[in-house]
Amino acid sequence: MVQAYILIQTTMDRAADVAREIAGLDGVTQAEDVTGPYDVIVRAEAADIDELARMVVARVQKLDGIARTLTCPIVQL
Repeated sequence: MVQAYILIQTTMDRAADVAREIAGLDGVTQAEDVTGPYDVIVRAEAADIDELARMVVARVQKLDGIARTLTCPIVQL
């Protein structure tokens, strides 16, 4: 199991809508709109890094209002 934070910049006034839409995606455990350099922070999980990448590219980045994403896999020691 791989977990990651996905940091998202949205287009103007779309953060709340994007967070709501992303929260409904399979693999997303949490999605919140925030203030700061990113507009939405998502916590997601997948079976492996390849599945996580497919989720981000095929589902998250395709949503209306997404300007940029940064995926940060969680390292567990």
